Parts: sequence; C-alpha cells; structure tokens
Amino acid sequence: MGFHAYSSPYDWSRIAGFKATAKAAPGGMVDLSVGSPVDPVPDSVREALSATSDAANAHGYPVTVGTADLKAAIDTWFRTMRGVDLKSINAAAVPTVGSKEAVALMASLLHLGPGDVVVQPKVSYPTYEIGTQLAGATVAKVDDITDVESWVHIPGVKAVWVNSPCNPTGEIISAEWLADIVAAARRIGAVVLSDECYALMDWRAVRDSAPEAESNEPAAGDGAFSLSAAPCALNPHICEGSASGILVLYSLSKQSNMAGYRTALIAGDYRLVTEMSEFRKQIGQIIPGPVQAAMAAGLNDAASVHVQWSRYRRRLAALVKALNAYGYEASMPAGALYVWVKAKSGDCWTDMAELAKIGVVPSPGEFYGAPAYLRFSSTATDEAIDSACARLAA
Repeated sequence: MGFHAYSSPYDWSRIAGFKATAKAAPGGMVDLSVGSPVDPVPDSVREALSATSDAANAHGYPVTVGTADLKAAIDTWFRTMRGVDLKSINAAAVPTVGSKEAVALMASLLHLGPGDVVVQPKVSYPTYEIGTQLAGATVAKVDDITDVESWVHIPGVKAVWVNSPCNPTGEIISAEWLADIVAAARRIGAVVLSDECYALMDWRAVRDSAPEAESNEPAAGDGAFSLSAAPCALNPHICEGSASGILVLYSLSKQSNMAGYRTALIAGDYRLVTEMSEFRKQIGQIIPGPVQAAMAAGLNDAASVHVQWSRYRRRLAALVKALNAYGYEASMPAGALYVWVKAKSGDCWTDMAELAKIGVVPSPGEFYGAPAYLRFSSTATDEAIDSACARLAA
C-alpha cells in the first residue's frame, strides 16, 4: 500500500518572506519560530559519545531495543522522574530516531488505515495529523481532548493523541482528566498516544514568582523546581496499574539539547512496543550505538536538566513581560517552551508582518490549527531573547 498522500499548512518556507524583512531590520533578525535548541549539550553526553565512538556497536550493528545500559537508564528515568515502574505495569520501551519519526509512523505501526479514526486536539503539533494521513486513516479534531464525550462516540476511533505539556499552548492535562481519557479510550478499544516530550518543563509552580534575571543556574534552595510535575499516562494511579492500550513518547531534544542526536523513546503496552520493535528492526529505525550511550548519559544526568529548566524559565518570563509591553495578552505557560498569544490584529499573518519590521519572527498559529494566534519560542540564546525583548518593549 505504501504511504498515503498528506496535506498540511506546516511549511516553514511560508515564513521566508518575513525572515527576509526581519534580517533587514536594525540589529537583524531574532528567530523565535522553530523550536530548535541552541544551548550546549551536557558534558556527560559528549563524554559518553566520545568514549563509545569505537565501541563494538559503533563499528558493528547496534541493537534496536537498546543496549543494556540504555534500557537500564530508561527504566531508572521513568522510576525516578515520572514515578513509573515499567515492569510492574507490564510496559516495555524502545528508543526511536527522534520523536518526530515516532509520531509520524505511529498510525502506520499500529496498522491503522482506511476506515480507522485517530482523534487529536484541534490545536496541536502538525505531525499528528500528517502521520494519520500517511497511514490512510481519518483525522478527527476536537476542541478539548479532555472532553471525552466529544470523541468517545465517534465510530471507528482506534487511537487518541494527547500532548501534555502542549505544543503550542503550554497547557497541562491534570492527572484526573488524563485518567478519564485512558478509561474512555479503553472502553472503545482505542490506544492512548501520550506525547510527553516537554514533561520536565513544567512552570505551574513558578508562574507567579520572579525567576532570577541574570543567572542560568537554579537558585539555592529553589523548592519550586520539579522534574516530574506534569502527569504521566503510565503513572499507576492514571493507568490503574496496567500499561495496556497506552503508549508514551518522550524526547531528549529539549531537556538535554540533543535534537541533533535524534534520541527519543516509546514506552508502554508491552505487546504493542514489542511488535513495533520488530518492525523497526526490519526497516532500520535504530539509534546508532554511540548515540545510545549518549542517550543513557542524558537520561541519567538530572543536574543538567535542572540547569536547562532554569534557562527556559528565565527566557519565558522575559518574553511574557516584553510581549505584554508590546500589547499582547501574554502569560507564563503551564508547561513546554512557548508563549502562545492571540494576534493583536486577529490574524497571525498580519501580526507576523508587523513583527518582522522590528526583526522578530514567531511561528504563525495557522501551523498548529489556530490562525488567530502566534507562538513565540524560548529556544533562542539569552542574547537573542534579550534583543527581542528590548525591541518589543521599546
């Protein structure tokens, strides 16, 4: 059958003209559009990569499901950071070549196709829809994924996408609502696909506090910091002690600045993950051996995640303040790495044109299903964020 055709407004070439205008502005362009990390990769990760650059699984073929060290790191990470003992809930895990390919291939790996329906939030990461279309299945968009009555009665629902913290809105789904989603999906035989790639970037406890303005390091005794505040769909209180029908996706791109390493994972339902692993082996979707060692190091290095958390906290707070000064109604997101605001003109493209004149380029909300909004990314250097803030507040 092969891949089916897809359609999407998610085309970064559409903002090329705004970037050209922004580059000509005094001080040049500050690109706050693509959420691509810019900060250093942790020393622990680079050292692990170097140390294994000539290991057996570097000059030989690596294992699809990961080395013993990587599997142990994944198990430990879920237990210590997410409060989940994978073995006790009959869950398995497999590393993926970044999270985007896992998202895009998910419907196909679940053997979905014509006649099957995949539910997703109306405002969300575009690759959910693209992946469903590639499989030939039907996309059903709902305003609020926690309103299970809006999708549980749709005929043919086989999977439900959840993203918490959400890209682009930053919203976080409570444990109670997540449990309701899991229960409802199980009643109709659908798989819950929980994209938790921003799980450790949770700002709810600090939204009303004033983060340190100059330092990238966490303040001594900063009790607000938490590595596991955003609920996990595999938490035993949410999944009722069983991973059946649940797949969680996670990525090291944001927590450890490893987007270029392509390190992510799928964890959950033992049967589904085992079957997916076999398919992944046959099509060569395997993380390189030395990168597996780097991924294990990243998962084990909570201290570096804390440093990165503090960087993003400061940048987001600065952006919120500057955007409000510019006239937007901005607030600290509950989670993730973006400030999501309604366009002043009511149209994202009109606002994009005005912002380009001062050299600032956000993402148009149309990419995420909301053309009346804009997304400003904090994945830019401190200098770039400060420059953007100065222009917005001028």
